[in-house]
Amino acid sequence: MPKNKSLSSVFMNGIITENPTLRLVLGTCPTIASTTSAVNAVGMGAAATFVLVGSNVVISLLRNIIPDKVRIPAFIAVICTFVTIVQMLMQAFFDELYQSLGVFIPLIVVNCIILARAEAFASKNGVLASAVDGIGMGCGFTLAITVIAIIREIIGNGTVFGINIFGAGYEPMLLMILAPGGFLVFGGVLAISNLITERVKAKKKDEKGVIHA
Repeated sequence: MPKNKSLSSVFMNGIITENPTLRLVLGTCPTIASTTSAVNAVGMGAAATFVLVGSNVVISLLRNIIPDKVRIPAFIAVICTFVTIVQMLMQAFFDELYQSLGVFIPLIVVNCIILARAEAFASKNGVLASAVDGIGMGCGFTLAITVIAIIREIIGNGTVFGINIFGAGYEPMLLMILAPGGFLVFGGVLAISNLITERVKAKKKDEKGVIHA
């Protein structure tokens, strides 16, 4: 972990600064596929967080043992192990959610968010920092896709977490729970996120200018 970074800043990095969905724009495929409902989004986020934390910890522990020439295959083998564990747990305890998410649970193996954190962080930092990074990135991913899913579910079904909020008279816009609607909402949330980020940066820059003056 960089000397000037605390564990809290490592955690917040995944939530805000390098949010994998809204800032790095990684994992777009599961983002679109799993945000047809808020329940699916939370389930996908929890599964990805479990794999992120587990793989980060193991890769950090083995970082000085794994040869550079085979580090990527070794990382994938570790990630596969945790994906298999989460897949079996979901089948055993949350079978309906598992069936709803379908092939996108095993495809966590090739989710670029997981491999990116293994390569960029876990392979270069200690166990505790790597675990915190996994939690932060997982929470950031879960938060982002849940926001997208809530918007899509409200407009596309008139529900939130399966609870009807508009009554029987509401006519849902079914486009929003299809792939085109997913891209529209994703793009809109990205635009709003970038706008807020730029305004915050501009405000901080103005405040620094006033202080220096």
